[in-house]
Amino acid sequence: MMETANVDHSLAQENIRDYVAQLQLHMALQAKNLVPTLTQSNDPRQQLLHETQATVEKLVSRQRL
Repeated sequence: MMETANVDHSLAQENIRDYVAQLQLHMALQAKNLVPTLTQSNDPRQQLLHETQATVEKLVSRQRL
């Protein structure tokens, strides 16, 4: 029972670390104007750009150094 609680706690901590890493990266890129602001657009190219950027940020933030 204790092991399950430890695993759950570790998983929660890892999820929080991943979220914070993603948020920090996004904020840093946005501060440098490398990420366009997220606005609703009917332009499929703009939507693809946002989806691609989100995917790249997620992958980069989950890399282990």
